[in-house]
Amino acid sequence: MTTTFTARLLAALHRFNAAYPWSHNAHYHPWLLRQLPRRIGTALDVGCGSGDLARLLAARAEAVHGVDADREILERAREATAPCAPVTYTLAEAPHALPAGPYDVITCVAVLHHLPFADSLARFREELAPGGTLVVVGCARAETLGDHALALLAVPLNAAMGWLKNRGRPRPMPLSMTAPTRVPEMTFTEISREARRLLPGARLHRRLFWRYTLVWRAAAAR
Repeated sequence: MTTTFTARLLAALHRFNAAYPWSHNAHYHPWLLRQLPRRIGTALDVGCGSGDLARLLAARAEAVHGVDADREILERAREATAPCAPVTYTLAEAPHALPAGPYDVITCVAVLHHLPFADSLARFREELAPGGTLVVVGCARAETLGDHALALLAVPLNAAMGWLKNRGRPRPMPLSMTAPTRVPEMTFTEISREARRLLPGARLHRRLFWRYTLVWRAAAAR
């Protein structure tokens, strides 16, 4: 009986969320921008998707490079970006085929769990300019009681946010052109340990809506 009730509840939540969709990643864009200087030289957005964050970065940066491995979604990003915007999009596989820096800012939102973790952070570190900033919004596998409690708390908040962002009106059509999903393999504990080994002084925090954040600033040039 309990199993049946739980299955029905989850199915109802899934239908509700499908009717009132919103982007967990875009939710963190304002926070991400607050981690960055007001003016930026060059920025690299790894896994840029349809270019939402790249266009926000363009308001501060002299040049923004968006990189993604999906040709179709890059075409969508180009169509949505004004020709006068200082944004270029490149079809490339991260981390090894990233365009060479150095970059004053590197961002990576909900992409790192698709990539080899240590190799990617090492490459970001190499391509970051002295004094530059790396900001990651990532996904981790729930492990601890705290992880599961935070995930449980996010369930009703997720529904409430969807309702508010859609102003209480259901959307019959799903979100267009969403990126492929992958279940994260690393836990937050594993991510923190490896990140601090590769990026001494990195700041990591668990976040709502099944995300964590990482901020690291490279040492300034002497």
